[in-house]
Amino acid sequence: MTGIRYGIIGSGMMGHEHIRNIGLIAGARVTAVADPDEGMRSSAAALAGGGCGVFTDHRALLHSGLCDALVIAAPNHVHHAILKDVLPADLPVLVEKPLCTTLADCEEVLALAAGRSSQVWVAMEYRYMPPVERLLRTVNCGDAGQVRMISIREHRFPFLKKVGDWNRFQSNTGGTLVEKCCHFFDLMRLIAGAEPVRVYASGGADVNFRDEDYAGRKPDILDNAYVVIDFANGVRGMLDLCMFAEGSTWQEAIAVTGDLAKVEALVPGPSRFSQDGKQRHSEFVFSPRASKQERREIVDVDAAFLAAGDHHGSTYFQHLRFNAMIRDGGVAEVTLEDGLKSVRIGLAAEQSVKTGQAIPL
Repeated sequence: MTGIRYGIIGSGMMGHEHIRNIGLIAGARVTAVADPDEGMRSSAAALAGGGCGVFTDHRALLHSGLCDALVIAAPNHVHHAILKDVLPADLPVLVEKPLCTTLADCEEVLALAAGRSSQVWVAMEYRYMPPVERLLRTVNCGDAGQVRMISIREHRFPFLKKVGDWNRFQSNTGGTLVEKCCHFFDLMRLIAGAEPVRVYASGGADVNFRDEDYAGRKPDILDNAYVVIDFANGVRGMLDLCMFAEGSTWQEAIAVTGDLAKVEALVPGPSRFSQDGKQRHSEFVFSPRASKQERREIVDVDAAFLAAGDHHGSTYFQHLRFNAMIRDGGVAEVTLEDGLKSVRIGLAAEQSVKTGQAIPL
């Protein structure tokens, strides 16, 4: 295959990010976009460049013959319906997280995908952040020893304004711990090398969007939470989420502690600039128990990849791997099963917040 033509289904903020990153890959181009919103659709087509097909409905894009692969970046609650239309086409698919907003919908998607010759890849960008990849390599080679604890802190800005304000409601998103945090639960499973057996969470909707009203409906998504996860092999994971902490130096701080060392990945927020105007780089930290001599490394990311999105270059690196999978006939690195399992943890955490009870899995 000399070149790969991409169709983008859902051309909002994340759809635009996918278009910019695909444009950085040699031999890849966006040839079609579909979105019911005229403004998003038009700006996405302009970003993709001349000759891009424009559709109001994803089914028309599917029948256009313009695409070799598809990216689904539509709002969470329409993933299920779109996938039901897309899967029979048997094209390679990159579907944004979360896979779906309910476990039943995820399970139906897995059943519908059985027997396809083309792969479906669930977009878990955080796996591909350069500082996180550095952490994963260190853990996987055994330098931290036997992993016992995983801690992920995300202190960031509130949810952004989206078309139709769909991201203000649990019914559309699956809840914050599904919509935002399935990334982190996916990382925890990957690092722990085991499945969760119990989830406990405490959270609230305490600061953000309290003054917003949508025809009598008030936003009901969490803006802060603690989530504790017990894994089958004894590893413990904890997520500390705050979405009204945009002044933080590090948006994400991911720590893995084993019996030999602690390793950390530190990721700045989208502004990436300190008060003196200098670009703030991500860092990797290795803290061995034996010597007690902490080692810090700056993890450089090309400015072009940083500028192409808000995920610290990870969308570009993910697309490189997805593109290679299509060209070389490989397999998806993040499977539909991975997508389902991350949603399951997020839904259990949302349930735990509501009930005050630990939820067995």
